[in-house]
Amino acid sequence: MSDIKKFMYVNRKAPYGTIYAWESLEVVLIGAAFEQDVSMAFIDDGVYQLVKGQNTKELGIKNFSPTYTALGDYDVKKIYVEKESLEMRGLTVDDLMPLKWEDENEDYAEKDSIQVLPAKELAGILDDADVLLSF
Repeated sequence: MSDIKKFMYVNRKAPYGTIYAWESLEVVLIGAAFEQDVSMAFIDDGVYQLVKGQNTKELGIKNFSPTYTALGDYDVKKIYVEKESLEMRGLTVDDLMPLKWEDENEDYAEKDSIQVLPAKELAGILDDADVLLSF
């Protein structure tokens, strides 16, 4: 049995208005920098965190959404989005940022990090995590 624990970060909050989304992203990057097996799930309003083209100028706060594009560089390549949460908000995978990672085994081919999954399938993945952190 491996000593490496699987960490799942569950994001349920909209990106702005609370500190949860930013804190989750920071913790994920720190964990990944220390070579944890990191996965992320975006459920409910958390799906808004990955919407492309965010503009926070009128809110008067920094837009941290471009930071998600660095996840692949930290070997965070398992990003799960609940299908029903997208649909309830009128969104599709095309509305989300194109997050990628480079597969060293395939001549650094870029691959999609985001997987849109039905709630039942995502529940199984959440169940499989050793450590579940919810934001």
